Amino acid sequence: MTNPILPQTRRDLLAMIGKVGGGAALYQAMTVMGHAAESQFTGPPQLSGAKPGATVLVLGAGLAGMLSAYELAKAGYKVQILEVQTRAGGRNMTLRGGDTVSELGSVQKVGFSPGNYLNPGPWRIPYHHRTVLHYCKQFGVELEPFLQSNHNAFVHRKAAFDGKPQRFRDLTIDWKGHVSELLGKALNAGALDAAVTKEDRDVLLEALRSWGVLDKNMAYTRSDKVGEQRGWGRPPGGGVNGAPIPNDPFTLSDTLDSRIWDQLGFFAEHVMQTSMFQPKGGMDHIGKAFQARVGKLIRYGTRVSKIAQDERGVTASWTDAKTGAAGETRADWMVCTIPATILGQIDLQVSDAKKAAIKALPYGNSVKIGLEMKRRFWETEDAIYGGSSFTDAAIGLVSYPSHGCFSDGPAVLLGAYPFGVGSYMLAGMKPEKRIAAALEQGSVFHPAHYKSEFLTGASLAWSRMPWILGCCATWTEESRAAHYQDLVAMDGRIVLAGEHCSYYGCWQEGALLSALDAITRLHQRASAA
Repeated sequence: MTNPILPQTRRDLLAMIGKVGGGAALYQAMTVMGHAAESQFTGPPQLSGAKPGATVLVLGAGLAGMLSAYELAKAGYKVQILEVQTRAGGRNMTLRGGDTVSELGSVQKVGFSPGNYLNPGPWRIPYHHRTVLHYCKQFGVELEPFLQSNHNAFVHRKAAFDGKPQRFRDLTIDWKGHVSELLGKALNAGALDAAVTKEDRDVLLEALRSWGVLDKNMAYTRSDKVGEQRGWGRPPGGGVNGAPIPNDPFTLSDTLDSRIWDQLGFFAEHVMQTSMFQPKGGMDHIGKAFQARVGKLIRYGTRVSKIAQDERGVTASWTDAKTGAAGETRADWMVCTIPATILGQIDLQVSDAKKAAIKALPYGNSVKIGLEMKRRFWETEDAIYGGSSFTDAAIGLVSYPSHGCFSDGPAVLLGAYPFGVGSYMLAGMKPEKRIAAALEQGSVFHPAHYKSEFLTGASLAWSRMPWILGCCATWTEESRAAHYQDLVAMDGRIVLAGEHCSYYGCWQEGALLSALDAITRLHQRASAA
């Protein structure tokens, strides 16, 4: 006979743990039971028994390509990488003083001061991207915290507050205060009696009073309690006039105009939740760490024009970008990490279904603009250390450096990082016009200093980079359902890898996870051949 007091199923057990221990305890239990794992990474692939002399050709020396080469070489395969650029890393890159940015139709020379840099591609690593973190630790890439959110940064909308930016903190506190007051009124008026029990109603009212910082009448209004969260008109001090004076919350209408829920929703996304990390000195230290291990396998400046295969192997036809000389490379197997935007232009011998999948996958655009300022006025004048200020202007946001806080001298902030329409507006400008637009639009946050403290800038528009023609893959539910499995399936002796071959698109984690999956399946096929 079962005991009615004890949980009878896993679901019952998890429900009991959640009630008794709260969300943290529930999550820990779910992780132990395998229900809440945050990454499919369980460790490096266990590849063994490669046939003597077996060869693999890897196309592309981005992170997916270099990881594939690294693990396959460890397993005993003879590997070569063909890379169209003269550098490794793909979108994992960092711009420093003296570097050159070559876009379609323009060339920029980066003039940042020594030690300053811009990460035009990936720039942060979520705590749950375990594959990236594993190889950073294994390869000795030193990481530091990335300051993701900042309550003291600004939110700006042209149609709100007469176009004047407001602190993220103020809008966030006012949002939850007004929503709590409205929900409390609905509960007290009996409008939700059909949805909640009397007991739950009483608990909800208590929670709303505390969470929303409501007064005894369930109203959100100016008070010392609100000041402790929102800040003060006169901050706490010492002596005779030490008592703080709270400031007035914004009205519900003004708070709604700010659309603060957009930012709250952004930071609630799984991949945007803290903690986050960045490599010290630039994101390209990850690419360089891989390159240090597989660099001898890479043939740079090699533009692939045709990929063929038969029952015995694969052949890549290519031209040397510098000399124009043509050549071919033959191997038993191939891992192709060329972005779909470029791969779709190559003569490729694969199934019609895979060709259709490649053609059906568009890439979104993004632009990053680095602005080097004479000094960190956002810290000294506005007490902003890291995080981002958001705007509905084309630039999208201004992000403040997470490293070097309190230091003197020039520093680089991210003056633009838009997707969608804003990114194409900026991409269509000449680089110097982009800088001017970023200075003009970003000045709304720091009008007294933004232009006068500017030294130099650099930008990169991903839609204008000839070796990718886009930022990253933009699957839709419909396109994924129709084409994803065809894209990632092994086709004869060819398998694809890269962020576009994952459910973690636009992230380095996706590129690495796809590579591990691809080479594991390749090894299984090769071992059985």
